Amino acid sequence: MSPSAAMHKKAAALGKLALRMTTRAGSGHPSSALSLAHVVTHLMYHHMRYDPANPWHPAADRLVLSEGHAVPIVYAAYADLGGVIGRDADHARALTEADLDGLRDLDSVLEGHPNPAEGFPFFDAATGSLGQGLSVAAGLALGARLDHSRRRVYVLIGDGEAREGQVWEALDFIVDNKLTNVCAVFNCNMYGQAGEVSQQQSAPRLTAKLEAFGWKATSINGHEPAVIAEAFARVGYSERPVAIVARTVKGWGVEELLQGNWHGKPLPESALPAAEASLDQAAARAGNSAEKLSGPTAPAQTIDTLPHHPDPRSVEWPPFAEAMQAGGLGAAVEKGQLATRQAYGAALKTAGDLLPHVVALDGDVSNSTFTAIFAAAHPERFFECKIAEQNMVSVAAGLSAAGYIPFVNSFAKFLTRAADQVEMANITRANIKLVGSHAGISLGADGPSQMGLLDVAFFQAFSTVLGDDRETPLCRCYHPADAVAAYHCTRLMVAQTGMCYMRTHRPAVPVIYDPDTRFEPGGFNTLETGGNLAIVTAGYMVHVAKEAVEALARKKIRATLIDAYTLPIDALRLGRALQQAGGVALIVEDNYGGGLGAAVAEIAARTGSLRAETLCCQRIPKSARTAEELLNLCGVGCKQIVDHARALLARPGP
Repeated sequence: MSPSAAMHKKAAALGKLALRMTTRAGSGHPSSALSLAHVVTHLMYHHMRYDPANPWHPAADRLVLSEGHAVPIVYAAYADLGGVIGRDADHARALTEADLDGLRDLDSVLEGHPNPAEGFPFFDAATGSLGQGLSVAAGLALGARLDHSRRRVYVLIGDGEAREGQVWEALDFIVDNKLTNVCAVFNCNMYGQAGEVSQQQSAPRLTAKLEAFGWKATSINGHEPAVIAEAFARVGYSERPVAIVARTVKGWGVEELLQGNWHGKPLPESALPAAEASLDQAAARAGNSAEKLSGPTAPAQTIDTLPHHPDPRSVEWPPFAEAMQAGGLGAAVEKGQLATRQAYGAALKTAGDLLPHVVALDGDVSNSTFTAIFAAAHPERFFECKIAEQNMVSVAAGLSAAGYIPFVNSFAKFLTRAADQVEMANITRANIKLVGSHAGISLGADGPSQMGLLDVAFFQAFSTVLGDDRETPLCRCYHPADAVAAYHCTRLMVAQTGMCYMRTHRPAVPVIYDPDTRFEPGGFNTLETGGNLAIVTAGYMVHVAKEAVEALARKKIRATLIDAYTLPIDALRLGRALQQAGGVALIVEDNYGGGLGAAVAEIAARTGSLRAETLCCQRIPKSARTAEELLNLCGVGCKQIVDHARALLARPGP
């Protein structure tokens, strides 16, 4: 019989599995899953080039489910096709229909919203927080371009989700970069969670908007197999990226789900027989067929034809001075005065010289972050994302999934716009590196709208979580005090797998470290030694605290100065250092609280017999001509550090 009838029948069969698994889980989104039944069937059984038995194949077409809650229909198809699950190929096994009954169980890889890090490798990124999938797809597509791969990337996006601004950031980015290997599919079933979506997200409006954004957009009946096939046949054969606006029915084929709002609600067990009969009737209306659908076509490109990326831990970095000279900063090094952001730019270029899979993304501030040094040396691996930080972070997650090491760059303040995207990248366990420039209050005249004051607290929270090996932190944070430290911290970030964050500063500062100083994950450096108290700080504040230590010495108070350049810190070693410094610690930072101070105070509490207090910004900063003015205004200037240290020592211990 006809291929269309066979597809209807398969869509109904997959729909039954989606109903059953959500009912047995007691939660889930069967109605959303059913709206995608035909599109998913066409993609996974006919159109995409991939091997279900090898979802890690780097040349395979990729599917990004931005509408993550609709995942049961994909789980159903993947199980039917014998797709494998597991965190790596050595521990993989076929997903069975019986496994579907474990949806959302603690020991199941089938999450309520999919996550490859938990063992479902058919997807490349965790989804569920809406609006991010198209950006991830853009990163995967950039990786394909760099690999000279023919793989295509398909993205399923909800109509209500299309209200998210990041979707439109991604649409712009994809057109800017001519990523015609991306196909965006908008699932227009006209219902969100609380009710109907806005008419602004209706199929006609979305189609018109997509055309205006430079896409080749077509609106189709998302349950008509022949029309679906015709629309997808255009992908890769257009000068513009193709967008398909699929008009679908939420709860397709199940009469009960068409009554009222069933978003996020499974059917009761007693309703399953009638629902399954309803799906059979919906398929029968298209005509009876005994024909079976063929499986997907395996990608023709072999793994051996794709580039081999060297192990970042195996490369030998040049000496500091040589790297700075190559980055155009030789004169600044001779003067012994340069900003950490400058040294980072030269270090990033060095990483790009050594490793062909290091890439850089910037948010229209490359002349301030100094990623322009990398861009000049490696233009094919530099991606200008313009003023769209949320898109930039998710693009980086896609590039990471494609095997690259992306460095994401902007002002530290602006990266906080992408807090959700950073968290989703961490859920995915993406190997991305974020660098926030103009951190803290030292940049002065630009004012608080440009100052990163929350970043340390935000990223330090991730540093308290362990990764999958139960030993390595989910995120490491670096806060270099000078150019040498910035160079070595960049080297550490490249060598480590997983998320890293580094903050850099606008002002030029003296070089205080010998070029061969050792920096290591979890480490800190003791710059001055004293037995009355320890001052623990990082970054720009190391220089301010150094002045304070000298001022305290003139008052016969001997202070240890600790540069805590990384979080998390080796707690045992730091605890001993604080005890040797008199058991009293003053933590100083030029940002809001909850960051370094919280981390050191927790170590002090666990160590016992230690006192720790934090001195951080005590008011919202404003514009000022100099960093010193702002430090004094916010209570973290040299004099305030001295006064606070003396007052701390004057108070009796616990």
